[in-house]
Amino acid sequence: MSEKFDAIIIGGGPGGYVCAIRLAQLGKKTACVEYRGTLGGTCLNIGCIPSKNLLNLSENFQKAKNFSKVGIEISDIKLNLDKMMKNKDKAVTLLTKGVEFLFKKNKVSYFKGFGSFVSDKKIKIKSSDGKETEIEGENIIIATGSEPSKMQNINFDEERIVSSTGALSLKKVPKKMIVIGGGYIGLEMGSVWSRLGSDVHVIEFLDHITPGMDKEISNEFMKILKKQNIKFHMSTKVEKITKKGENVEIETSNIKGEKNSHDCDVALISIGRKAFTDKLNLEKIKLKTDEKGRVKVDKNFKTDKKNIFAIGDVIQGPMLAHKAEEEGIAVAEIIAGQSGHVNYDLIPGVIYTSPEVATIGKTEEQLKKQNIGYKIGKFPFMANSRAKAIDEPEGFVKILADNSTDKVLGVHIIGPHAGEMIAEMAVAMEFGASSEDIARTCHAHPTFSEAIKEAALSVDKRQIHS
Repeated sequence: MSEKFDAIIIGGGPGGYVCAIRLAQLGKKTACVEYRGTLGGTCLNIGCIPSKNLLNLSENFQKAKNFSKVGIEISDIKLNLDKMMKNKDKAVTLLTKGVEFLFKKNKVSYFKGFGSFVSDKKIKIKSSDGKETEIEGENIIIATGSEPSKMQNINFDEERIVSSTGALSLKKVPKKMIVIGGGYIGLEMGSVWSRLGSDVHVIEFLDHITPGMDKEISNEFMKILKKQNIKFHMSTKVEKITKKGENVEIETSNIKGEKNSHDCDVALISIGRKAFTDKLNLEKIKLKTDEKGRVKVDKNFKTDKKNIFAIGDVIQGPMLAHKAEEEGIAVAEIIAGQSGHVNYDLIPGVIYTSPEVATIGKTEEQLKKQNIGYKIGKFPFMANSRAKAIDEPEGFVKILADNSTDKVLGVHIIGPHAGEMIAEMAVAMEFGASSEDIARTCHAHPTFSEAIKEAALSVDKRQIHS
């Protein structure tokens, strides 16, 4: 007899493990199946956490090399890449073990192995040693996340031709790295290796980086990255990638039809991610996916099968860990008879480069397309006393407010600690704040967040410090 559960979650990433813990808190007998051997999914193991560790360490390395300019005399700054990578791995281990502890604390049953459907209510788990176990669940939640998209006929060897996974574990700093794709993952990883000494080039098919972002922020972001010696080849298509001994050759053509050849040590292919659903045996339960492998769900995250739900990267929407977490909580509460929900209009996005980029709500382009009248308030960090005092003056805050009601519709920040500052605006917008509300809220001095207050004042052209 197979063990029975109220709910089974397939996938132990941010969406899956959060969903499992919340279900257990709500009194449901819960199991979570994860094939990696460690919990936390892509985010904790080979994504958000290790990349942020390397972004932080590489930024510190870059700053240390320039300390003498501000009166801190240090000689012989050297990079120990092996030690840096061990530090990254330690951070990952601590956090994944932490999630495992939370499972024990909340009495979630953790099954290590690859889960796939046997029936609507039965899951087969195949462990790394080949053993198979079956468990049953009244409710099953698909939370298997995503994997890097491949280019046609190109396979990752994770040494010369790498995905974001390989880019997190290179054994030495490439003399030259080419990043294919100008999205946030490629730009973050490119920034890491650029700071550590690599000559980084970005090849992007579009005429701008970070597709979907407010265009003004995107343009400013690219200007700053260029000043950091990252080179860009825009409106350029990759035609062919070939490994040649220790090098990689990339053949391209641009919008004018001009053909070029680029050599590098490492090519990072970062053209997006796709839902990881093709090994779940969905055909067994007649559950269809779209061309991107995503599962279709209704507003309560239910699939065509009334007891099967899906969350995170396997359904439509931004592929973000915090979006998956919100959906995990919502599904758990819906299964328990409560009213879980996710406000998709207010999911922040952050790029953890230096400076950071953070965004929430509508872009200017979206408002124009929807014929919504709006006002703009902007304030540069060049005029912010804290940013000037610590020599981090690049970027600005941009607030978009409704022309008639003054309700804040979108906020876009490029600058120091943008990823932390966007939280203030997430809360404000969740409660329907106007730009006037933000402008009349006292902000501590001197702080970066004063730039938000000044941008709100700027909506009605009454900013003080610019």
